[in-house]
Amino acid sequence: MKFQEFSFHPRIESGIQAVGYVHPTPIQEKAIPVVLEGRDLIGVAQTGTGKTAAFVLPILQRLAEGERGHVRALILAPTRELAEQIHQVVGALGKELGIRSIAAYGGVKKRPQAAALRRGAEVVIACPGRLLDLHGDRAIDLSRVEVLVLDEADRMCDMGFLPDIRRILGLLPQNRQTLFFSATMPPEIRRLAGSILRDPATVEVDAAAPAKTVSHAFYPITEGRKRDLLVALLQGPATGRVLVFTRTRSRTQSLASFLSRAGFAAAAIEGDMSQRDRQEALDGFRSGKYAVLVATDVAARGIDVEDITHVINFDMPDSVDAYTHRVGRTGRISKSGQAFSLSAPSDRLLRSWVEKAVGKPIESRRLPGFDYGGPVRAGEAQATGAGAARFARRRAYLRR
Repeated sequence: MKFQEFSFHPRIESGIQAVGYVHPTPIQEKAIPVVLEGRDLIGVAQTGTGKTAAFVLPILQRLAEGERGHVRALILAPTRELAEQIHQVVGALGKELGIRSIAAYGGVKKRPQAAALRRGAEVVIACPGRLLDLHGDRAIDLSRVEVLVLDEADRMCDMGFLPDIRRILGLLPQNRQTLFFSATMPPEIRRLAGSILRDPATVEVDAAAPAKTVSHAFYPITEGRKRDLLVALLQGPATGRVLVFTRTRSRTQSLASFLSRAGFAAAAIEGDMSQRDRQEALDGFRSGKYAVLVATDVAARGIDVEDITHVINFDMPDSVDAYTHRVGRTGRISKSGQAFSLSAPSDRLLRSWVEKAVGKPIESRRLPGFDYGGPVRAGEAQATGAGAARFARRRAYLRR
């Protein structure tokens, strides 16, 4: 089917055409009619399948009629990056409608957000803590919210937002539409949904496994050789735009610095960084200034960068759900992508769980020409010779 079959407001149709949407994804095709009917919904689909538009478009259809100038839709997100991404989608799809949206999150000054809210907005996309701060300052009135969305609902609860969410629910009208969206929906989150949603419809699209557009490979390696193998992968098969995941904030900064010294255009993004620095790293990754972005799991959700060709798990994640979200940064909206995992012997059990989620054995690879038996180098690996030439070509490609 095509988006025209939903019969959206003509100005929303203009926004759809402007962003280049033609055919809805499976989650959009199944969820949009339900949300347009006004029903509560649990929407579960793989990362990168278009869940954001699946709730933004029906919300815009509702807001096309009725009063303006007060908050009618509230979207809660677990991270600043996801809140900003949703804000951009609302702005792009709702531009012709004149719908105003505001993203509110911590890490930046509160006063500009409060001033923008007081000027009036119909859609607020917020992280729970900052939203409660703004409400405490009487900068936002939530008494006329018509639609509540919890995006990445499982992550919100994993990150300890549940008490804040319950406080926010107490500030909202009882008579509202509530939508849960996530790439995973474990039983405890379903129980939470049961206490908040009213007779919800459930839409699930291949939710249990990573997207079929992503190919997977394990690269068995000892901990002490990981850095050298990563450099070799970046010089060889991992061409294009690469997102590298680590387990801790300190490892993220250390690895990004190591790659920069080795000659790669690399940046880091992790939770302790200021919002300004995080945004600079993300914008640089989008523009091609940085070919490699090293990140903690703060980037596993909510970072929507086009044409990420490879996700590399420098450290394996701590769960299959985390793996699904990480590798979902590539292979988005039917494009192909590759996920490489540097697998230490201690990761054996998690490897088996990932294979079970993918539904088939995952190939274990050895990189041709890499010295697996060599000593761990105390110095810095260098991108030299043919590898440096390939890296230069990749930077030129990303800057096009």
